[in-house]
Amino acid sequence: MKRTISTPDAPEAVGAYSQATTNGDVVFTAGQIPMTPDGDLLDDEPIATQTRQSLENVKAILEEEGLNMQDVLKVTVFLADIDDFEAMNDAYSEYFQDNPPARSAVQAGALPKGVGVEIEAIAAQK
Repeated sequence: MKRTISTPDAPEAVGAYSQATTNGDVVFTAGQIPMTPDGDLLDDEPIATQTRQSLENVKAILEEEGLNMQDVLKVTVFLADIDDFEAMNDAYSEYFQDNPPARSAVQAGALPKGVGVEIEAIAAQK
């Protein structure tokens, strides 16, 4: 049975979506943009800062469910500009130093609120 996950430690969902959902075995996060839990948008910050905030949001959602970044099986990274890949990857690597998950990284035509990166994750329940 599907269950939604929500935490005040990540930006609240502001549309017809949840921060994350689970069926008890797998957790799917919504795409997380570089927005603080208080709603501050970091769209003018360097891509590394935007990446870290997006991943902090993913991390907070997983922690709400008792999981951590090592439980992540797959990540999809959407970049506004693929030329930001190296800087994104350097920041991303800070969160997945050992046994990193599978990952796709693609350039999107446009991202919500004009940000440079959006990140979604799939994690396994323990």
